[in-house]
Amino acid sequence: MSKTFDVCIRGDGVVGRTLALLLARERLRVALVAGQAPAEPHASDVRAYALNGASRELLQGLRVWPDAPFATPVSQMQVWGDDGGRIDFSAASVEQEALAWIVDVPALAHQLIQAVRYQPQVELVAAPAKAALTVVCEGRQSASRDEFGVQWTVKPYPQKAIAARLLADVPHHGIARQWFAGGDIAALLPMAGEGGNSLALVWSVSVERAEALEQMPPEEFCAALQAVCGPQAGSLTLTSERASWPLALANVDRWVGAGWALAGDAAHTVHPLSGQGLNLGLADAACLARVLAAREYWRGLGDEKLLRRYERARKADVAAMGAVTDGLHGLFAQTDDRWQLLRNWGMKGFAQSGLLKRWVTRQAAGL
Repeated sequence: MSKTFDVCIRGDGVVGRTLALLLARERLRVALVAGQAPAEPHASDVRAYALNGASRELLQGLRVWPDAPFATPVSQMQVWGDDGGRIDFSAASVEQEALAWIVDVPALAHQLIQAVRYQPQVELVAAPAKAALTVVCEGRQSASRDEFGVQWTVKPYPQKAIAARLLADVPHHGIARQWFAGGDIAALLPMAGEGGNSLALVWSVSVERAEALEQMPPEEFCAALQAVCGPQAGSLTLTSERASWPLALANVDRWVGAGWALAGDAAHTVHPLSGQGLNLGLADAACLARVLAAREYWRGLGDEKLLRRYERARKADVAAMGAVTDGLHGLFAQTDDRWQLLRNWGMKGFAQSGLLKRWVTRQAAGL
């Protein structure tokens, strides 16, 4: 006789495992579709997450926040335009410990695997199981959206993101740096603790240029990057393989239906220039868990009216972030001199805007 569960979560990434742990705290019986017994994350994974204060608080509450060397606080964020425009953000300006934390992907994945392994309310299963509610957390390549009749609208960007790890010849001092140059967007994120000199790179470039950069010898790759970044982060050395993926703005027409819901990249993706992708997904998980925990005693977990509370709570925030990142990408993709003058004038004005800059800083920090 097959087992039944309260909730079946399809997808065992960061969002899926976080949601499973949140629902287990509510004494719900959770099936987590993992396909196979999870292997420990590979140390060669070069990705890094920029997590805000809300995400950190959520993961700390689940006791899965990585140790200090694998979660580096960002004390400052420096952003350069392509003709002298510059904006500086600081944690001190909003009385916070950090603007964000740069988290090593394998370290966070390891913590989540261990937590799920010792949570008796969560059972790993190889295939979808019968449950009152199915939550799809399969990521942007989800195979389950079609099953529930969901329309997936994709606006592809003519760009790919390149990720890698680098070593600088000077400490990063907890400063994250980002450059907008000729349509490209490069970010160097501090890793390995506050006194470290390890950096995580996320470099959004045209598809054609990405292919060329991926094939370059390490020295040429660093020289090309240094031409964009200048001397601000020090002299750079490539210390890892390079990974890449196509970029797109995507969303679904419906987040929920009777007996099912979508969360994380299965419901939405945004451009990585803001570093908010996983923060949005974790906020989905936290919101859905709250909605389910606060349901009326007579209402079932798969009740569509109940699930629409979750959709209403999250859809507007995600749409706003998508509009902001899409607008910024479009603005900096323009190469005409008049656009360059306009955006750098705007950056300089924003840098001196006082209350507006403080408000944006607090939003980015998840306050």
